Amino acid sequence: MSDPSRPARGLSALLATMGTAHFLAPRPFDTIVPARLPGRARTWTYLSGVAELAVAAAVAHPRTRKKGALAAAGLFAAVFPANVKMAYDWRRRPLPLKAVAYGRLPLQAPLVAWALKVARDAR
Repeated sequence: MSDPSRPARGLSALLATMGTAHFLAPRPFDTIVPARLPGRARTWTYLSGVAELAVAAAVAHPRTRKKGALAAAGLFAAVFPANVKMAYDWRRRPLPLKAVAYGRLPLQAPLVAWALKVARDAR
């Protein structure tokens, strides 16, 4: 029998890893912040990193898992414009980099589905 909390632990680990990356290597994240957002890109990079870490913590804890997973689904949807910007900005880069940028776009849907499944399975 599989462990029902395994998808939640995986989701939490993914969010924590990405949230940490926003602080350890913020520059790549800065470049995909849409220019129409007010303020500095670095501020948005750090805010999104904090959001990912907070959501990771909420998903990790059984008492807050459902709300955390719903927040994760919302977060994945909210960062989609940054992924679109990255794909547009990288459209003339070498094929491997372009593949990464374009490959991120369809990944958002399974990430949202994963988060929603974790929310449904939460007690």
